[in-house]
Amino acid sequence: MSAAEETPGGEEMPWGEVTPEAARRLLVAAVEAFAERGYHATTTRDIAGRAGMSPAALYIHYKTKEELLHRISRIGHDKALEILRAAADGDGTAAERLADAVRSFVRWHAERHTTARVVQYELDALGPEHRDEIVALRRESDATVRRIIEEGVESGEFDVPDVAGTTVAVLSLCIDVSRWFNTQGRRTPDEVGALYADLVLRMAGVQK
Repeated sequence: MSAAEETPGGEEMPWGEVTPEAARRLLVAAVEAFAERGYHATTTRDIAGRAGMSPAALYIHYKTKEELLHRISRIGHDKALEILRAAADGDGTAAERLADAVRSFVRWHAERHTTARVVQYELDALGPEHRDEIVALRRESDATVRRIIEEGVESGEFDVPDVAGTTVAVLSLCIDVSRWFNTQGRRTPDEVGALYADLVLRMAGVQK
């Protein structure tokens, strides 16, 4: 699945929040190039070529290659936080909400694996100001998952001696799906999400 086929915001058109159309095409091309070659090995000429545009056209919409990466990363991290908060603030027990958070988060990383690889693994290529902004969003995601686990410990649903460490383990497990998921593999995104939700509940000491 290419970035052009992915729909990170759930909209009908991939990256539909990015306008005008030329800017969207450049962003889709950048996602594909960064995922395939890495940020540092990708040139603005590579990106423009994939979008069917001239290198000069890129600078009309993005001042730098780093600005493109920041836009991709910001949109992706906003979506990730939205997914986790929707689960955390939903109805149900802590175990049900944690399972929902993991299931949804993993499904997004599997379905949007090309995008997610760039969003999650090119953080260090951002400039200091943009990096600080994205790190703050990551901390909010961490706090959201930690809140569910803390509530489960308080209610007696979870047996977790190290809440902070378990939170990191849960998020790392989910995020890593974007590195190995293969659309031609034997499991669908939904199946991987269900598997990981079960694994995380076992990690939290939930007895079934």
